[in-house]
Amino acid sequence: MLAGALAIAACSRSGANTPDPDPPPTPVNFDLSYWTVDEKPALTNYFDVPRQPSIKLKLPAKIDKASAGAAVTLTKDQGGTIPLNLTYEQGDSVLVVLPSQSLDYYTRYYLEVASSLKSSNGGRLQTPLQLRLITSLDSTDKFPRITDEQLLTKVQEQTFRYFWDFAHPVSGLTRERNTSGDIVTSGGSGFGVMAIVTAIHRNFISKADGLARMQKILGFLKTAEKVHGAFPHWLNGATGKIVPFSTKDNGADLVETAYLVQGLLTARQFFDKPDASETALRADINAIWEGVEWNWFRKDNEQKLYWHYSPDLAWDMNMPIQGWNECLITYVLAAGSPGHNIPKSVYDQGWARNGDMRNNNNYYGVSLPLGPAMGGPLFFSHYSFLGLDPRGLKDAYADYGQQVTNHSLIHYQHAIANPQHHFGYSRQCWGLTASDIPGGYAASSPTNDLGVIAPTAALSSFPYTPTESMQALKFYYYVLGDKLFRDYGFADAFSLKEKWFADSFLAIDQGPIILMIENYRSGLLWDLFMSCPEVRSGLQTLGFTHPHI
Repeated sequence: MLAGALAIAACSRSGANTPDPDPPPTPVNFDLSYWTVDEKPALTNYFDVPRQPSIKLKLPAKIDKASAGAAVTLTKDQGGTIPLNLTYEQGDSVLVVLPSQSLDYYTRYYLEVASSLKSSNGGRLQTPLQLRLITSLDSTDKFPRITDEQLLTKVQEQTFRYFWDFAHPVSGLTRERNTSGDIVTSGGSGFGVMAIVTAIHRNFISKADGLARMQKILGFLKTAEKVHGAFPHWLNGATGKIVPFSTKDNGADLVETAYLVQGLLTARQFFDKPDASETALRADINAIWEGVEWNWFRKDNEQKLYWHYSPDLAWDMNMPIQGWNECLITYVLAAGSPGHNIPKSVYDQGWARNGDMRNNNNYYGVSLPLGPAMGGPLFFSHYSFLGLDPRGLKDAYADYGQQVTNHSLIHYQHAIANPQHHFGYSRQCWGLTASDIPGGYAASSPTNDLGVIAPTAALSSFPYTPTESMQALKFYYYVLGDKLFRDYGFADAFSLKEKWFADSFLAIDQGPIILMIENYRSGLLWDLFMSCPEVRSGLQTLGFTHPHI
């Protein structure tokens, strides 16, 4: 009996009759259940991130804390790793990542979670994670506060340097952009001529110096290459020869010519003294203006004007000038030409397309009389109206004061609504137009919104939206000024979401800034241009009414 009991006890101690222990669990690889940056979930690009963000990573199991330190890194775009504090929540299934120091303002950082992150059962992260974080802007003033009037003057004076200091040394004409070398632009030079008038008015330069520059410009234009009296888009500023804008655009550009003539006629009205120098200047301007064969660009008397003509390719560009866009000034000047005018039928059938240029839809609660959906890029409301005064200007198709104002307001409201969630858009940062973009150039608009803001858009709308434009000006100058305000005024464009600021300045963007701010302040350029009898005659011919006529 005793022996049997001992045998049973021995078997029990050896475990011969007990089940084997469970094998260790097989490691299960995993993906993150979710992540947040300051409670904003599941994005890969985060904007306006605070300088001390809280980043949370949720795993489907407990975290192996020993793996976390090496698996999670935060690096600065320009290099350098940020030390991190790691804590845990929800039973160690949530990893909380906190930078151990404040991040820099408006800087790009990358948070990376490597596949070496493990769960407590040995599983590994299957899909590594990289988040791009752009921290918030430094909203402090970058320049001392000055009065609004002083700010407007400062912007005008700085912007004027593009047209004065950077003008082509031989011709005095305006370079296309700050990297254009000898290439000058006829339309941009028209803006430059108006900028000289503005600068004299504002005492940035003396009238004698302005007159001398105008004499140089006119002396060059008289001998520059033209086609049926019209100028090309680009000229060589040293030789006066045509520089092709594109393969087929190697001759006359009637719209660019219109912008140039708009500037010259404005200058003619400004330099109105009876002395020999100003009298000769006016005669030179008249010779150029009267030499443009506007009606010849009807191409065999069609009921429309054509944009281009090439000496060797004739009408191959085949681009009629039809509204609504930036080209109204072309038809006004063509109708007012002393010797080469067009009848009203060309305007009605060609430009207005018998009324098809009307829109009359509402966008963001704002009515738009003319043009494409949302109004198109804002330069539509600027280039023709540097001299042409839209206030009280009406015809059978629109009230043009309403058109340009509402067009600007639609852009303003678009930035507030920000349907594509572009970082930085606001009541202070708005306006889309043609400008440089990262890697290229584009005509931005609410229907082609690439997230790129050009300062010229809001600033050139000052006469139409003074309160909204002043908000933008103060933001561009005081908040972004260290990145945006340079030798020739505001850089061409920027994208806060891409952390990109252009290095470029373009004549057709800088010009409207100085000129439309002046029209807002004094109406100077509108008053001068609208005092031209030929302009009043052209408007009357086309059926316009205006207080000046």
